Amino acid sequence: MRSAEDQLDLDVLDAVAGLLARLIAVGEQASKEFGVPPFFMKALHLLDGPLAMKELGQRMHCDPSFVTGIADMLEERGLAVREPDPADRRVKRLVLTDAGLEMKRLVEDVVVARSPWRQALTLDERAALVGLIRKMVPGEPASPAAAEHGEALKVG
Repeated sequence: MRSAEDQLDLDVLDAVAGLLARLIAVGEQASKEFGVPPFFMKALHLLDGPLAMKELGQRMHCDPSFVTGIADMLEERGLAVREPDPADRRVKRLVLTDAGLEMKRLVEDVVVARSPWRQALTLDERAALVGLIRKMVPGEPASPAAAEHGEALKVG
């Protein structure tokens, strides 16, 4: 017989697996609607400013050759350009064009609107969820929005 703690941990595992499956389904549906592969949408989301292609590969947890294909696809669609890094001209950075920034916003708006937390959780619950996830994933940056919301809660 399992302990209550072990059973709770199995319940967490099942809940997280269900959440991941739902997120994958949301991403796949959005990628079909936009006519792009899911990894393309992930790259758009991660491009939050000029970013070295090597860094994009690290953020996406993929091989540098895969990033080259993503960069080619973004450039072909006029959504990004490659430019040399001013600090090291051997390094190529990807920079979103105005069209790329607009596509990024559209993709993020669609995915966020369909996210399970947007549909099921209050603002307070979402801020708490971000804090719990960050606590479990070492090295994840703090969320300015969650911190700001948390501070507002303390003051108000």
